[in-house]
Amino acid sequence: MEEAARTLSALGEWGSFYVIVGSSGAALTGLQFVVMALIADSRRVSTGREISAFGTPTVIHFCAVLLVSAIVSAPWHSLSSVALALGTCGFAGIAYGIIVIRRARQQTGYQPVFEDWLWHTVLPLIAYTLVLIAASLLPSHSRQPLFVVALAVLLLLFIGIHNAWDTITFFAINESQARKKSEDQKIDKEGSPSDRDPAGADSPSSCRERTIYFGNQSLRVRSQSTRYLGA
Repeated sequence: MEEAARTLSALGEWGSFYVIVGSSGAALTGLQFVVMALIADSRRVSTGREISAFGTPTVIHFCAVLLVSAIVSAPWHSLSSVALALGTCGFAGIAYGIIVIRRARQQTGYQPVFEDWLWHTVLPLIAYTLVLIAASLLPSHSRQPLFVVALAVLLLLFIGIHNAWDTITFFAINESQARKKSEDQKIDKEGSPSDRDPAGADSPSSCRERTIYFGNQSLRVRSQSTRYLGA
């Protein structure tokens, strides 16, 4: 009974925090659906490996935030049970982070830069490692490990927001450049409008006939006049 009271006291102080963080993670999951819609409408062809390496992990991070918030907000009777649940989440997150690294190396449609490796692999691994470490310390230290879990959850939330925004800006810029390149190629192929005759003439020259009279005789003369189009 005393342990249950201590558990409820330790977790109850975090109730408002995890209500805010958990609802934010659930709401921001919809942002990734917007990203996927932009990818589908983009002219750039994306493979399943690219999406698995740089798209799906963002949804996983948001879901992890929601899951941890639900675990901490549940009415547990012992901190050991909370630690076991959080430790499982941390271990699963680390394993998934290793899978993401392998997928990022295997895909060939995009060459990751340092920022991509940092936000898509390094920082998520740090966040899930913090959750695992905090879970191992939670049964003996009821207060400090909960701050570490809160830090890891916020880090995952910011990672998801950054990665979703980074993907949106990448495809928006790529689509704008592709559209401009297509328009330039179309203009080069058809020529400038000023190079065409606005009157619709097929040829810049036209012919006409004149009749010249010499006494009782007449002579038909065909002359050619040339039109030049100025600016």
